[in-house]
Amino acid sequence: MACTTVNIGSCVWVEDPEVAWIDGEVTEVKGNDIKVLCTSGKTVAIKVSNAYPKDIEAPASGVEDMTRLAYLHEPGVLQNMKSRFDINEIYTYTGNILIAVNPFRRLPHLYNNHMMQQYKGAGFGELSPHPFAVADAAYRQMINQGISQSILVSGESGAGKTETTKLLMQYLADMGGRAVSAVSEGRTVEKKVLESNPVLEAFGNAKTVRNNNSSRFGKFVEIQFDKRGRISGAAIRTYLLERSRVCQVSDPERNYHCFYMLCAAPPEDRKKWKLADPRKFHYLNQSQCIELERMDDAKEYLETRKAMDVVGINSEEQEAIFRVVAAILHLGNVEFGKGKETDSSAPKDEKSNSHLKIAAELFMCDEQALEDSLCKRVIVTRGDTITKWLDPEAAALSRDALAKTVYSRLFDWIVNKINDSIGQDPDSKYLIGVLDIYGFESFTTNSFEQFCINLTNEKLQQHFNQHVFKMEQDEYNKEAIDWSYIEFVDNQDILDLIEKKPGGIIALLDEACMFPRSTHETFAEKMYQTFKDHKHFSKPRLARTDFTICHYAGDVTYQTEQFLEKNKDYVVAEHQALLNASRCTFVACLFPLLAEDVNKSSKFSSIGSRFKQQLVTLLETLSTTEPHYIRCVKPNNLLKPLIFENQNVLQQLRCGGVMEAIRISCAGFPTRKKFEEFLDRFSVLAPEVLDKSSDDVAACKKLLEKVALQGYQIGKTKVFLRAGQMADLDARRNEVLGRAASSIQRKFRSYLSRKTFMMLRNAAINMQAVCRGQLSRHIFEGLRREASVLKIQRYMRMHLARKSYKELYFAAVSIQSGMRGMVSRDELRFQRQNKAAIIIQSHCRKFLAKSHYQRLKKAAITTQSAWRARLARKELRKLKTAAKETGALQAAKNKLEKQVEELTWRLQLEKRMRMDLEESKTQENAKLRSALDEMQLQFKESKALHLQEIEAAKKMAEIVPVLQEVPVVDTELVEKLASENEKLKSLVSSLDQKIDETEKKFEETSKLSEERLKQAREAETTIVNLKTAVHELQEKILDVESENKILRQKSLIQTSGHLPPTPVKGSQNGHSSSKESPFNTSLQGSEMEILARTQEQESDAKTRRYHLERQRENVGALINCVKNNIGFNQGKPIAAFTIYKCLLHWKSFEAEKTSVFDRLVQMIGSAIEVQDDNEHLAYWLSNTSTLLFMIQQSMKPTPQRKPPVSTSLFGRMAMGFRSAPSSAETSAAAAAAAAAVIRPIEAKDPALLFKQQLTAYVEKIFGMIRDNLKNELQTLLSLCIQAPRTSTGRSLRSVRSTRSMNKDSPLDHWNGINDGLNAILNTLKENFVPLVLVQRIFSQTFSFINVQLFNSLLLRRECCTFSNGEFVKSGLALLEEWCAETKAEYAGSSWDELKHIRQAVGFLVIHKKFRISYDDIAHDLCPILSVQQLYRICTLYWDDSYNTRSVSQDVISSMRVLMTEDSNNADSSAFLLDEDSGIPFSVDDLSSSMQDKDFAEMKPAEELEENPAFSFLL
Repeated sequence: MACTTVNIGSCVWVEDPEVAWIDGEVTEVKGNDIKVLCTSGKTVAIKVSNAYPKDIEAPASGVEDMTRLAYLHEPGVLQNMKSRFDINEIYTYTGNILIAVNPFRRLPHLYNNHMMQQYKGAGFGELSPHPFAVADAAYRQMINQGISQSILVSGESGAGKTETTKLLMQYLADMGGRAVSAVSEGRTVEKKVLESNPVLEAFGNAKTVRNNNSSRFGKFVEIQFDKRGRISGAAIRTYLLERSRVCQVSDPERNYHCFYMLCAAPPEDRKKWKLADPRKFHYLNQSQCIELERMDDAKEYLETRKAMDVVGINSEEQEAIFRVVAAILHLGNVEFGKGKETDSSAPKDEKSNSHLKIAAELFMCDEQALEDSLCKRVIVTRGDTITKWLDPEAAALSRDALAKTVYSRLFDWIVNKINDSIGQDPDSKYLIGVLDIYGFESFTTNSFEQFCINLTNEKLQQHFNQHVFKMEQDEYNKEAIDWSYIEFVDNQDILDLIEKKPGGIIALLDEACMFPRSTHETFAEKMYQTFKDHKHFSKPRLARTDFTICHYAGDVTYQTEQFLEKNKDYVVAEHQALLNASRCTFVACLFPLLAEDVNKSSKFSSIGSRFKQQLVTLLETLSTTEPHYIRCVKPNNLLKPLIFENQNVLQQLRCGGVMEAIRISCAGFPTRKKFEEFLDRFSVLAPEVLDKSSDDVAACKKLLEKVALQGYQIGKTKVFLRAGQMADLDARRNEVLGRAASSIQRKFRSYLSRKTFMMLRNAAINMQAVCRGQLSRHIFEGLRREASVLKIQRYMRMHLARKSYKELYFAAVSIQSGMRGMVSRDELRFQRQNKAAIIIQSHCRKFLAKSHYQRLKKAAITTQSAWRARLARKELRKLKTAAKETGALQAAKNKLEKQVEELTWRLQLEKRMRMDLEESKTQENAKLRSALDEMQLQFKESKALHLQEIEAAKKMAEIVPVLQEVPVVDTELVEKLASENEKLKSLVSSLDQKIDETEKKFEETSKLSEERLKQAREAETTIVNLKTAVHELQEKILDVESENKILRQKSLIQTSGHLPPTPVKGSQNGHSSSKESPFNTSLQGSEMEILARTQEQESDAKTRRYHLERQRENVGALINCVKNNIGFNQGKPIAAFTIYKCLLHWKSFEAEKTSVFDRLVQMIGSAIEVQDDNEHLAYWLSNTSTLLFMIQQSMKPTPQRKPPVSTSLFGRMAMGFRSAPSSAETSAAAAAAAAAVIRPIEAKDPALLFKQQLTAYVEKIFGMIRDNLKNELQTLLSLCIQAPRTSTGRSLRSVRSTRSMNKDSPLDHWNGINDGLNAILNTLKENFVPLVLVQRIFSQTFSFINVQLFNSLLLRRECCTFSNGEFVKSGLALLEEWCAETKAEYAGSSWDELKHIRQAVGFLVIHKKFRISYDDIAHDLCPILSVQQLYRICTLYWDDSYNTRSVSQDVISSMRVLMTEDSNNADSSAFLLDEDSGIPFSVDDLSSSMQDKDFAEMKPAEELEENPAFSFLL
């Protein structure tokens, strides 16, 4: 997709040796030669064909799917990945292929459970790229199409393949849904597979040049599913283990980890297996790299042993495994020299003999047999067997072959053991396989291992190319375009070069290995001759034995020095027989003796052929599944975060086949644009095509015909452009936009000039108007002053005349009023004195009479109390004499009873005296207050009379002239009235003093009475406690007596042979008394009495059974009544009230054992089985919450209940005092008892358990209603987060007409949310659900809306736009309006729950974001959002309306620094919100929303009123 037409000012990409590709601007064009000014500052001159166009409108944060790039070429792909890596977006799509860049740091917020839930059921590409999306697509395709799936994870060492595989298995295990099996002891399939990783890594991973923990085998994890899509089992298949690494290791690599772990084992283990430093073993010291940084082999050994325990390898098997590994190490130290015979071999020295002996001991086989199997070979002929000696070189090859065979079979045994532990399902219907295999390798020195690995990647690349080509075909077929002429890029020539038989490189290598005298030189010469004309094979110029193969990812040069040694893998019959006969059962089971292997000699087998055979098996497995691809990329070789090396990444993209896939796409139509996007970008080329009559498809066709473009295709939803056509259209668009910019500049300059002229003109007019106004104001001011002077003079003369008249008038009136007032005061003074004397006399007489009466009454009460006390003491002495037989307990009882009664009597007496004193004081105060009121009334009357006289005087003044009045003053009368006035004042002051003294005495008396009342209450509390203790003592006495009687009855029954047939009547209470039967001393009478009691007990049992049956019937009637909807009364549920009243009457709360609560719980549970009926659930939520409130109120701590009524003399006296209140108090008490529906109870265990169960039901029903509402809103919320998109062509043609015709249609889904909220609110109101529950339901619902909208905003880039922010803001305004209409009584703090989405949307709709600093965003605009959330929004934002920029790069850098500081904190790294599904209220909250008085006028169920058993409800 190189440039075809370039203009000056165009932005292009050019190659750069340092950063691979660099962008710049074209400064000069000369034919096919151009000059480009790069962003680095340097200028380069290149050909037009070597430059690639740059999309200047590409978003700064990149695109999630690179097929949406305007220019799909190498620099565009690289820049897109780098842009996303810079904002921590490590995943990118290329069609259906996921590219994962290793961040080399933990990003836990991307992989938590909440993130996993977001991808369940979401369409592929709907959310941000993620391995979860690939796993979900594979699972959905398996379920919907019934086809097994495979996910191929590839990449070079350190790219993160293993971690990606873990994520895929984690998601598939969660989707599969099999939680825990009994055999696995609580471990899921995913956990069991992951637990096997440490074991497989120990025996299958090794250090390579680029990675310290590189997998040297391919792992295909099969997760098996049944017909329902649930996990039924799993299995691990391993392929292509690098067997040659056991014997040959290149520097600076290492052998497999298990060898070094074993050498670092605890001393007792090393001593047992005779191990030493790893540098002393031949298989390990071929490389100088023995230890690794940040890896402790001793610790890893212990961890591996623990992992073996987890996967089911017992300690004996572990011992056998490490014994075999140690034997391999010792076997490698066996060296061979020439033997005694010709061409024979033997252990070279004593050291070799020692290691041979140790190896034989560890293998548990015969030492000599082991030596013979290494140094000899048996050839089987038709009639005889021939034993052949091997030379030292062949013996060494035999030794290495044995080591590789043993290690390979040991690895296979471990894999089979792990599969047995995981649990396979042979009857599984489908499977999803996850392939984790090494990627393409190209080092400075490439040996046989790299040759095999690259062959694997060539085969997988062919499979990948076929898949990509198939996807292209599907895309073209889906869009119904012509694609028959597109050629498919295939690498079959390279595969034939390597594996063709005969004639391929592997075939030539096997042939060379079969000849003893062949060397790598002869093998190289053979290849040069065979493939000298092959276009993908070449010989390096300066090399003698190297060869180069042109792979799909580039040329790789291989060194053949060790090809033959690493390819040889003899299957020696002597080795098989030797180890099969081992005394160690574990070693013997590794080498089972098969029937076809008997009597056969050694046969040749090559690792290359075996490798090719396993590769064929792997591809056959993959061909039966639908593949999905994940390409892992390592951004740098330093293995450090935040470093993106362009050259390194570009090489990996080539090796991973991504560039090959792009080439396949470029062979067809690499640029694909939706119709509305195409018109939005290129409609400026032909604006006339956007007429009202044509649709988007027709408009696109007209536009392309207008610009005379050839070779394009019009699909059903997209425009398909050939390579280079996008650049041509952009060049034309830039020309049009340039001309438009010039026109805009011209118009703008005209506008500025006109604006300046108009400003000057308006300034001149304004100055003239100001001057004329100033002159007019001066003239007007003179006229106004002249008029003011005349007016002031007139008003001054008028004021003086009026003032003189007023003075004369008020003097006359004052003299007249004074005289009339003097007469009135004299008369008032006389009346007050007379009345005061009468009042004083009456109060004095009343006080004397009352005092005399109180003395007589107190003497009579004292005499009566003394006499009654004397009689009571006499009776008490009699009772004590009669009760001496009961012992010390009865005496203590009487003593306490006496104390109680005396205290009670004293308390009541004091109460009565206090009440009489209060009554007398109250009456006296009332009389004084009435007298004071009368005096105040007389004062008011005199004052009114005085006012009447003043009015009469005024009238007289109007009739008679003031000058004719002659004031006459009687001095004697005035003095007399003044003296009388003074006497009255003194009398009034004395009365005021008496009133004050009386009030003080009343206050002191009130305080004294309050203190006495407090003491009386304390005494009453003491009396109650004492009576409770007496009652307990009585019960203990009765228990002791009953036990004694029972024991006597048992002894009598044992001594007598039979009971008489006629019983003797006992006492009235059923107890025998010596006074009632003094002559009953015979044994027969006692037996008859026992029989009578037995019969009485049986009758009591029958009575109890009858009552229980009646109670069961009553409970059944109650349940049959309340299980239906019986409505509400006074705004409260009738069912809850009826149940509570019945439980109180039946005393179920105080019962130690009852079945009533169980039946009620069962009834409530069956009533709420229908979980979708909100009306029904709201009814039961109201009933259960109300019943819970009533029970909670009844169980609250209350004052102690009154003790039982005493039957003694003092008790009756006390009750007599207590039961003598007035009739008014009696009626008030009756009213209070009628209103007190909720009474305190002493709940037992069944009642407490019922309360807990009722609380659980309230929470359950609350959660069901809340979840139903959430599920109803879930579908609407997914449509509310993104504004409905209309055709771009139509929107450009008639924006205003579209808005006017469909004014409310975009907010239909938001209106649907409002309708749902109103529906549930009306339901809750109709069922009178407590307000606190209604508020909590809407608070959690709004919190759910906040979480869903906010998370969708962060996960979908198309939602972070300006227009979408306006759309969501309009919807939030509807919710705010709903909260305002609903009021806080029901909505509570629901609006505050939307704080995250409100602040995020507020940020989206702000203009000129690039001018806002980070502090403004974090502290003013979005204080509630975290830095991760702000970073996500800022990087995803794009303006689809005005094409404005997001925040500046400085703000982005500040956020990135803050995120780096918190990168290790999982909580701080999470940017998604978690949904709160808890219960947001307690029983106390429920109690605070109701009151006891609400139930005062409640009526029970009408159905039970006719039932006589429920008459107590009336």
